[in-house]
Amino acid sequence: MFQHAIHASTRFALAALVSVAGIAATAIPVEPVQAAKAASHKPFTLKAFRAAQAANKPILIDVYAPWCPTCRAQQPGIAAAQHLKSNSGLVVFRMDFDNQKTLLRQFRVTKQATLIAYRGKKETGRSLGVTNRAAIAKLIATTR
Repeated sequence: MFQHAIHASTRFALAALVSVAGIAATAIPVEPVQAAKAASHKPFTLKAFRAAQAANKPILIDVYAPWCPTCRAQQPGIAAAQHLKSNSGLVVFRMDFDNQKTLLRQFRVTKQATLIAYRGKKETGRSLGVTNRAAIAKLIATTR
């Protein structure tokens, strides 16, 4: 028997009678489908970034372009790591690759899908094009 998810808020599969090889089956109640938590980004501004640095916060800069498939592929890993208790104070800033060219030069960024980790004023790590969740979590762990 095949079950198809109709919508994330659907609490129960639709009841249906299916006859396969003479065996009747009905849909079984299923748990609601949970949507993955999205990462909580703040738009990158130097003022907000400097304030987070001054507070000695763990920081991740996500250099993002909406047309970039790698940038989109990084988001579940960022969200998963961001929602861990051990990363509860993490501030994630989104730097716009298309519209913040001066800042890109200042932070020595040449490509979208760059992730830069900081603890306060110290850069603790950097990656380019990494979409593996474990690798993103490891980069974020350098901010602790």
